[in-house]
Amino acid sequence: MASWYEERVLSHVIERSLSDPRIVQWRRAAVAPATGEVVEFGFGAGPNLPHYGPGVTSVRAVEPVDSAWARAADRIDAFGRPVQRIGLDGAHVAGADASVDTVVSSFTLCTIADLGAALGEARRLLRPGGRLVFVEHSLAPDEGIAKWQRRIQPVWGALAGGCHLDRDMPRLIAGAGFDVRVDESAYALPGVGRLSTWLVRGTATAR
Repeated sequence: MASWYEERVLSHVIERSLSDPRIVQWRRAAVAPATGEVVEFGFGAGPNLPHYGPGVTSVRAVEPVDSAWARAADRIDAFGRPVQRIGLDGAHVAGADASVDTVVSSFTLCTIADLGAALGEARRLLRPGGRLVFVEHSLAPDEGIAKWQRRIQPVWGALAGGCHLDRDMPRLIAGAGFDVRVDESAYALPGVGRLSTWLVRGTATAR
């Protein structure tokens, strides 16, 4: 269950920060390849829904914050296809093996405490040939930035709901048994914003 801080403060801050047009363009590109039955880790207030193409037939949402799920109501209505909340934590997802076509994660893998379990759930849920599509912030390739990411991580994580700046996302996804294709990687924001906006976007298929 989400804490009072996560429900009342943090979810609103995250929603606002991820509404920056420079970030939205990454989200739009990341979810465009999604098709069929989708499980979405970190559904939030449904910001991905307007960007799903007509090939997406349904969305099963994993979202720990009740207030964010409540704020998604208008987007769900506008989406016009089935959307069901099926869990609170990507590390423990309801659903049969090989039952979905796409797993989507946008700015979420950084916050899941047991990332290995969540990636294992993604592999379990995906049908043969299914894909994990993602956009995440990741450990920066520039050692100077990466050093600061590691240095501020304890404070950042405490304030940002367990978010990790120091996870090398492509490497960790690959280590969980996926073949990873990174389609785009760059700093989304300038200056000090680079500490939290080395973004990687891509797709992953289970080996």
